[in-house]
Amino acid sequence: MSLTQPTTRLMSSHKLKEGQSKGFFIENINLFIVRYQGTVVAYVNSCPHRKVPLEWVPDQFLDYDKQFIHCATHGALFTIEDGLCISGPCNRQSLQQLLVEERHGDIYCTLP
Repeated sequence: MSLTQPTTRLMSSHKLKEGQSKGFFIENINLFIVRYQGTVVAYVNSCPHRKVPLEWVPDQFLDYDKQFIHCATHGALFTIEDGLCISGPCNRQSLQQLLVEERHGDIYCTLP
């Protein structure tokens, strides 16, 4: 995938291992990335239920089994691959996904 809008470098690819997540606050945008099944996905860090950040502990966006994105405030669970809420008060709503790509050993994201 090639991004056509300006992108922001987030971090080196090798620093985000499988099943890890990492939060960022860039240009007033609170976002996070997750490496899942070898691919990196990115979302705005805001629960669709109450518009609060998803994590209580920095960089901890996944449930215990690292199978879902977890809202620490209300317990909602979201699929990692598309951000769809499958359980909780925002059922069937989705996280706002961002364009992300890996190139030349780095992870880049297009900010909204």
